[in-house]
Order: sequence, then structure tokens, then C-alpha cells
Amino acid sequence: MEELITSGKLELYVTDALPLEEREAITAMIKKHPEVKREVEEIERTLINLGATVAPPITTQIWSNIIRAIDGIRYLPQEKKSNWTAMLGWAAAVAFMLGLFWTLNEKINLQDDFNSVNTQNVVLTENNDSFKKSLDETKEVLAVVRNKDYKAISLPGNQAVAPEAYVTVYFNAKDGVAVIDASGLPTPPSDKEYQVWSLIMDPLTPSSMGLINESTAVSSENKVYKFDNLPETQAFGITLEPKGGSESPNLTQLYTLGTVAP
Repeated sequence: MEELITSGKLELYVTDALPLEEREAITAMIKKHPEVKREVEEIERTLINLGATVAPPITTQIWSNIIRAIDGIRYLPQEKKSNWTAMLGWAAAVAFMLGLFWTLNEKINLQDDFNSVNTQNVVLTENNDSFKKSLDETKEVLAVVRNKDYKAISLPGNQAVAPEAYVTVYFNAKDGVAVIDASGLPTPPSDKEYQVWSLIMDPLTPSSMGLINESTAVSSENKVYKFDNLPETQAFGITLEPKGGSESPNLTQLYTLGTVAP
């Protein structure tokens, strides 16, 4: 038994470098003699630890792939049976595994680089789309401000409710379109939103134009909103209403009011 352990054949057995007949003989010895089995297990642990000390960390999945990759390796049988042969066979197996470790690690690094570049491309695309959208919004607002058919109407804040508030309405009476700059309105509570009203003054007749939210936004970032198909209008008012709006304005929550000059 001692002769087998010191012969170097067990190292070749572990690296699958023995002829089939010798492998089968050693397999039988492993099953029959516990000390041979322990020696084989110790050689396997030593081989694995040796690879781990010089190779980069790898995951359990990669380790399983390596084991499957080297499972079918066969070496040409050597006539000369010596410890030098055993050591050379062992060294070749270790070198193979280290090369495989390096290749897999390089593949992982390349995949990480690819993922990083791909993420950067996605971010650049999103930024480009966002910039284009912002540019289009700015052009639309400028087109309104510069259009001679739009009249700028100032809506000062209600001193009793929101004295610091202010709104500018760009009103095209011919086309029934109003573009509202609501940057001067305070942020509403989460359960409320602003509602815009078109007013006939005598008798006082309010008509809802809509809500200041995403559905009417030209540019949410700049708080610019657009309302179409307006009726005849003599004044504009903005009230704070429950989410979804109200059928008639809550005048106790009237934030801004301004008249259309003749």
C-alpha cells in the first residue's frame, strides 16, 4: 500500500493521466483501502488549493464549468514510471487549470467592460432624448411668446390666500388657446391640484379650462401648460381644488385672478 502511495501514480490518477487499466486498478484499491482513498482526497485538496492561491477568485458556477471542462482530459501513457513523470503530469494539469482560470477571468472582465459600455450608451441615449424633448418644449414656448396673436395677461396673487403667487397667461383669443406660465404658483398639497377657469364677468360665469398637471403640460420642468378650445373669455382665475377638479370654483381657494384687457 505504501509503495502505491509513494509511487506518484495517485497524483497521475487524480489528474486523469493514467492508462485505463491502471486507473481501474487504483479505483478498486480506493474502494478497498481507506488509506488509499484518504491519500487521493488529500492530493485533490492540495491541487485545488494550489490553483486557488494563484488564480483570481471565481464563482461556484465557474468552478463547476472548469471541473466539467477538465473531466475528459487524457494524457498519453508513459512507459517510464517515475516520480518525475508524476510531477510532470501534475504540473501539466495545474498549468492547464491556471490557464483556464485566466481565460475565464478575462472573459468575465470583457463581459463587464461590455456591460459598462452598453450602460453608458443607454444613458447617453436617454440624455439625448431628454435634451431633444427639452429643446422642443423651449421652441414651442418661444413660438407662443413671440407670436403677435398672443397677448400676455398678468394674474396677480389673491392677497387673502396667496399674496406671493403670480401667473402669466399668453392668450390667443382668435384661436381660443391659452398658454400658462405657472412658475409663480406654490407647490400644491399631494391631494389637491390647480384648476384654471375662464370667466365671463357679468353675470359671473366660470367655465373650467382644465387642470394644471401632466395632461396639459408643455414643459413640466418649467411649469408651462397649454389649454385649447376656450370659450369667450373676459378673465382668468386659478383655484386650488381636490384631485380631479371641481364642477365650480372654490372661491375661498382662489389663488390668482386677472382680466383680459379689451
